[in-house]
Amino acid sequence: MKRMTAKEILAQSFRELAEKKNIDKITIKDITDNCGYSPATFYRNYSDKYDLIAWDYVHRTTEIVDKVGVDGYKWRDTWFDAFHFFEDNLHYLKNLLEHTSGHDSFVKYMGTFNSEHMVRCIKDTNGLQKLDDDLKVYVQVYCYGTAQMACEWILGNIHFDRDHLAELFEKALPEPLKQYLY
Repeated sequence: MKRMTAKEILAQSFRELAEKKNIDKITIKDITDNCGYSPATFYRNYSDKYDLIAWDYVHRTTEIVDKVGVDGYKWRDTWFDAFHFFEDNLHYLKNLLEHTSGHDSFVKYMGTFNSEHMVRCIKDTNGLQKLDDDLKVYVQVYCYGTAQMACEWILGNIHFDRDHLAELFEKALPEPLKQYLY
């Protein structure tokens, strides 16, 4: 059995609080009181709650992206798993997008994270050291656009079921990227 780290416990505490309270109203003291840690422990692990939010997103979604290329798992499968993750965490993510001053920064962060992982995936699965500039632009346009659309879906502004939207995201993948990801 794997024991949770202090970072994981603090993030779980934050998510628990976000089920009952607007994220912009959650304080560091609330987070630490909820899990029995001190504020000093919080600040040894995170600079602020936005740092916690970013770490938590990366920590919880990396395993989805890291499956690409393993046991027949394809890039298109990441969208289905991602939308299952979004749906399972819908209340938390919606709270995050609606009740932080960093809505746009979270969308940008999500796009950057997805872009970095797609670049890594392309490099790893194709034995490349670096991508040419045109390919990087395709990756960034696709990842930033899909991040924005995923957030719109989380907020309830797009009314497709998760699997249909995942299929649309997969179909929207630019042709130049398909040869590297499929």
